[in-house]
Amino acid sequence: MAQITIYTDGSALGNPGAGGYGIVLLSGPYRKELSAGYRLTTNNRMELTAVCVALEALKQDGNDVTIYSDSKYVVDAVNQRWVFGWEKKGFAGKKNPDLWQRFLRAYRRHRVRFVWVKGHASTVENNRCDQLAVAAANGGNLQEDTGYRPE
Repeated sequence: MAQITIYTDGSALGNPGAGGYGIVLLSGPYRKELSAGYRLTTNNRMELTAVCVALEALKQDGNDVTIYSDSKYVVDAVNQRWVFGWEKKGFAGKKNPDLWQRFLRAYRRHRVRFVWVKGHASTVENNRCDQLAVAAANGGNLQEDTGYRPE
């Protein structure tokens, strides 16, 4: 299977507020950018949505995937294996259980490695994802984040 590199970023203008995600998918000579905006959401939901959408966009299962993200929320939850403990407890008391369940379905279709990158630093593709996310959040035709629950 293919070696795929993914960069993701999510952003909320206000937290909660309008939000968006940006994704850059790289595989060999191929490059694809994805983004979408939402009327009302949170930064963490957009970070996690970006990862879900990116993994779901892969057409074949069983890929070696490296995901670069500036979200400690997402990267640490996976690399520290917290999300698997949350799953065993039915995500009781955890935020965004809908997205974590969606993530795990997509995650298990591939061999995924997460790498944390410093946001707004010199990582060109991460900066591009941030531009896509902010543009999507500021754009028209914003979608509803049906899983968002105000606290």
